[in-house]
Amino acid sequence: MNLELAGKRVLVSGATRGIGRAIATLFASEGARVAAVARGAEGLDALKAELAGEHAFIAADVATPEGAADAVEGCLQA
Repeated sequence: MNLELAGKRVLVSGATRGIGRAIATLFASEGARVAAVARGAEGLDALKAELAGEHAFIAADVATPEGAADAVEGCLQA
């Protein structure tokens, strides 16, 4: 599959489980720079070990204004 994501930045919330994890993994395999966001650092550490390439792993709750701002800032740095 070629989604033409090479070099593009993507923000994936809920990136450590279920659909969010599948999306983060797929986008990374397509060459995207993933900003993986989840509430727990433990799940992010496990995801980090699985993804090849340079990505950002942000522990934040996007349901709060502060968490959403942290997620966006992390995506810009990915």
